[in-house]
Amino acid sequence: MERKSTIRQNFDVQGMSCAACSARVEKTLSRQPGVVRVAVNLASATATVTYDPSVCTSDALRRAVEAVGFGLMPRQEAFASAEAEEKVAEERRRYRALRRRTVWAVALALPVAVIAMAFADRPYAGYVMWLLATPVVFILGRSFYANAWRLLKHRATNMDTLVAVSTGIAYTFSVFNLFFPDFWRSRGIEPHVYFEASAVIIAFILLGRLLEARAKSRTTGAIKKLMGLQPPTVNLVDEPLSDDIKQIPAGLPILSEPLKKVVVGDLLLVRPGERVPVDGIVVCGQSYVDESMLSGEPMAVGKRTGSRVLAGTINQRGSFIFRAGQVGRDTLLAHIIHAVQEAQGSKAPVQKLADRIAGIFVPVIMVIALLSFVSWVLLAPSDGFTHGLLALVTVLIIACPCALGLATPTAIMVGIGKGAERGILIKDAKSLERARRVDTVVLDKTGTVTEGRPQVTALLWNRQTDRNVIAFYALEKRSEHPLAEAIVQYWETVSPRLTENASPVEEFESLTGRGIRGRVDGTIYYVGNRRLLDEHTIAVDPLLMLEADRLEAEAQTVVWLFDEYEALAVAAVADRVKSTSVKTVSRLQHQGIDVYLLTGDNEVTARAIAEQTCIHHYRANVLPQEKAAFIARLQQEGKTVAMVGDGINDSAALAQADLSIAMGTGSDIAMDVAGITLLRGDLSKLPEALNLSRFTVRTIRQNLFWAFVYNLIGVPVAAGVLYPVCGFLLNPMIAGAAMAFSSFSVVTNSLRLKRSRPEL
Repeated sequence: MERKSTIRQNFDVQGMSCAACSARVEKTLSRQPGVVRVAVNLASATATVTYDPSVCTSDALRRAVEAVGFGLMPRQEAFASAEAEEKVAEERRRYRALRRRTVWAVALALPVAVIAMAFADRPYAGYVMWLLATPVVFILGRSFYANAWRLLKHRATNMDTLVAVSTGIAYTFSVFNLFFPDFWRSRGIEPHVYFEASAVIIAFILLGRLLEARAKSRTTGAIKKLMGLQPPTVNLVDEPLSDDIKQIPAGLPILSEPLKKVVVGDLLLVRPGERVPVDGIVVCGQSYVDESMLSGEPMAVGKRTGSRVLAGTINQRGSFIFRAGQVGRDTLLAHIIHAVQEAQGSKAPVQKLADRIAGIFVPVIMVIALLSFVSWVLLAPSDGFTHGLLALVTVLIIACPCALGLATPTAIMVGIGKGAERGILIKDAKSLERARRVDTVVLDKTGTVTEGRPQVTALLWNRQTDRNVIAFYALEKRSEHPLAEAIVQYWETVSPRLTENASPVEEFESLTGRGIRGRVDGTIYYVGNRRLLDEHTIAVDPLLMLEADRLEAEAQTVVWLFDEYEALAVAAVADRVKSTSVKTVSRLQHQGIDVYLLTGDNEVTARAIAEQTCIHHYRANVLPQEKAAFIARLQQEGKTVAMVGDGINDSAALAQADLSIAMGTGSDIAMDVAGITLLRGDLSKLPEALNLSRFTVRTIRQNLFWAFVYNLIGVPVAAGVLYPVCGFLLNPMIAGAAMAFSSFSVVTNSLRLKRSRPEL
């Protein structure tokens, strides 16, 4: 249990490249006095440290981490936009530099490999390979050697150490053989060069690093876009207003001020099309505000005196003045940003197997190589030195991590290509690793299960004439209510001839909370809800009323059209359930996966959607931060949760989930946070995505298994264990061929993914 005197601080960690690095950083921080809890995340290169500030300081933590060869810096707050943009720019520069190194390494390594395989016996072939491999090793691959040396000074190893030692030995041994071949020939041994091993290994490892960097680069992009919901400036009302003002007075002095200068109590004006800068309460004016980026619901919400408005939401047609209530980190938008940062910075549940084993694999291989050399020198005095040196080099060559470096990237590339063909975008290997364990799927309603926009679902007439149709269209065209747009679009689609020649509306009046009225072609018409209908004593056909009751029971919004004498029509407007939702839910449940529906909508609507889609578990009136909390509770129960959403309001829940899946028709924020995106917004792709993930992860594990088995068999043979039995001593050339074959087998196994059928 954390003590009350402790604080929790996030840090950026520099220099980590594998799980051995993150483990060392975590162990170092945990040993510092006053530290209560540490979580180091390799994927986001962050550390979250809970410590007692009276015993320990952030400076002390930084010095401790620097002493073991890494960097530690306090993480910038989400609302420090300038620092965040600078960090994103720096990450882009590093990515471009890595991409250039990778392209050059591949371009130079491929000719070396071709020459070694087909033209090795040609004159000067060795010198050409040497000239091509040298820049790959000493320029493009210099980071591996620099990192290995830095860690060596602190008595640590990682995958960079294995890359540096193996390629360095192969290169040095090859240079010696190239320029001093008589050393071996005088001893009856034909010298060989292994420049292709050093060059190709570095090229493929760089390619793997490039794929990883591309996935990581999206993290800060999501935060930046969330921060972009805040307007940089605000319209500050430079004059107090009396409490009884209902409309915005003319001639108010308005100042344009930076957002950071807003304090609680300030009066701010929001014009049509502008974003609300902070949370607050409307003082005067009225409008409709699009809150879909926070609530996820498509219909704009009416705002008038006393209504609450939220930062980042978009004002539509009207204008209003509101009093700032929560600013900076206290706004709901800030809380969502913080939730996304926390979830993205949490420790990854699965680390790459190759990185986990690298910590012991490197020193074990080096010890085996040295033992092989010493054993030959001691046990075979006559030719032990020669055979021992060859065994040492052969062990290091055959233990090259080429197959390990290819195991994950090749499967990912083939899996991603297969997914793209099926409309499924897979972000990284971490998402693939987790998808196979998913046993619970949480679905957002709007835009995921439903279409995400209000549409006319039913239209019933008591008296349909062209005149009445024109009146219905003309009145809704004048309305500012969000439901009116759905009805207008409906009529423009089904009756374009009538709508193009619609009559003008006279004496138009908005009836707050009930509907609208107006005169069309000399007749007074009303469009509104049942409350407006009940206020007028008119004839209502019993069958029309019965249908209206049924539609309301199905959680559809009912809109009445009537004149001064009778009800003419009733229209139902709702967010339709996607045609693929029912089948998808059924497939998931058939696979033994529990399905939950979360929505910010009311209980009646949530229950109706759940019944239509056969979802047994649903939650209504759920706020964005409550979605993430609900997923966290499911995780505490031991469930592996996949969250599917399409809006900014889903971003925190997506980041919290074990597997985050975004609909491609939704917001960029959701897609940036998500590990998998269904590009066509088709929910039926969800079971396919899970199946494809299972296939790809299985291939990755097969690749890693064979890569390690290859080492388990190849290394002892290279060391010479068969020599006392049958006189066999593995030639370094054969070791190089075996290394190449291991890579070929990994690539071939990955290519089998192209024949997989995830749609089944």
